[in-house]
Amino acid sequence: MDSTFWLVVAVLLLLVVAGFAAVLLVRVFQARRQLLDAGVPLRSKALFWAAVVYTVSPIDLIPDPVYLDDIGVLLVALRALHTAAARSGAEPKELPR
Repeated sequence: MDSTFWLVVAVLLLLVVAGFAAVLLVRVFQARRQLLDAGVPLRSKALFWAAVVYTVSPIDLIPDPVYLDDIGVLLVALRALHTAAARSGAEPKELPR
């Protein structure tokens, strides 16, 4: 296999990661709107912000060229935030899957 093949694979991988990052960015802004609601418990808000801090911190479980751990942590926090908002009666808009 020549270097052109690996370049194409790297570009495709970067595009997939960029797609996940774009979806995550939209979900973060949706979650921010949910955080403004007073009915969401402090624990869920803290979990969300801890996930954001983990995402931007240089300390990772998996080295930085692979953002799967960052994406996973944010997705778990967003799902927990969404569930907490639904239980509090805030009735948030459905998050995209």
